[in-house]
Amino acid sequence: MQFGLYGTNSHVTVGSSEIAQAILESRGPLPEGRQDMQYEFGLDMMLAAEKAGFDIILFAERHLGPDLATWVVAGAIGSRLERMRSMVAVHPGLWHPALVVKLSMSLDRLCKGGMAINLVTGANEAEFQMFGGTAMLNTDGRYVRATEFAKHIKGAWENDKFSMEGDFYPAHNLELRLKPRNNTPPEMFTAANSERGRQMVSEIGDWWFLPYDRNITTTDELLRELEKSIADMTRRMNRAGRRVRFAFNPFVGFGNDSQGAVEAVIERIIAHEKNPDTAKIKRSMLPATLGGCMGTPAQIRMQIGRFHDMGIELILFKMAAGINEVERIGAEVIEPYRKG
Repeated sequence: MQFGLYGTNSHVTVGSSEIAQAILESRGPLPEGRQDMQYEFGLDMMLAAEKAGFDIILFAERHLGPDLATWVVAGAIGSRLERMRSMVAVHPGLWHPALVVKLSMSLDRLCKGGMAINLVTGANEAEFQMFGGTAMLNTDGRYVRATEFAKHIKGAWENDKFSMEGDFYPAHNLELRLKPRNNTPPEMFTAANSERGRQMVSEIGDWWFLPYDRNITTTDELLRELEKSIADMTRRMNRAGRRVRFAFNPFVGFGNDSQGAVEAVIERIIAHEKNPDTAKIKRSMLPATLGGCMGTPAQIRMQIGRFHDMGIELILFKMAAGINEVERIGAEVIEPYRKG
């Protein structure tokens, strides 16, 4: 089993006084000699995560907000690590794949642990429009575009000169004179749940972040849904003659029982919100906590074992961010789980 976590930034990191401070400071200049807290705190937390036994970081992408640019942060933090892999989210429709290949090869040369790509097919439509892109929301065309995007990256990575036909990203003698440290193209992590989206995953995905219905109310319901998704993708990838590996994003938190852990996390998130809407936070948090990784360390390890038995090979934790949390997960979950 591999373990991962999110890099720290303003739109995905919760329960962190450091990120709350970074958001407050984002509208003005920093004091002399200071760096942005998203980077300072993020670097400290990821160095701690590497010592704790984590394997991969997901640097999520958001342009419309106070987040630092994802590729910059991934290079700055990833280059300081010895073993952990840096996964960078990227949105087809905002980036051209040839540019992503150049960025990926650069990051691969900087990161000793290597890099990967999180292919995100749709997001905030206003963000796409503001930065000159097209989201193609509510249409299967975005999956066709993302499939072509991924094939373009793989082809350019593997060939000295690369050409391909395409409706979105044709290439004609694309030549990138900077070569990666690793000759193998970066693995593609993606998430999709529609019929056409699942087809895309089976065609170009190396890892699938398993989807779930946010209206479910129990962990057992969640597990049954994950099993159905795994069985469905297994049939698809067998027909395609490919292998897709399975990942999942549960929330992790400690407490005497699952309910106590959930309440503790929600209270911590509320404490760092400027004007907290408690009911809204609880509604948004509860689906993420149904992965069963809330409670005592023994309960969390048992749930991870259930995920592993289902065929899941990566748990990428959501958490209330902090160095203490990372260290505790390493000492009480990752290390004893791997020792058996």
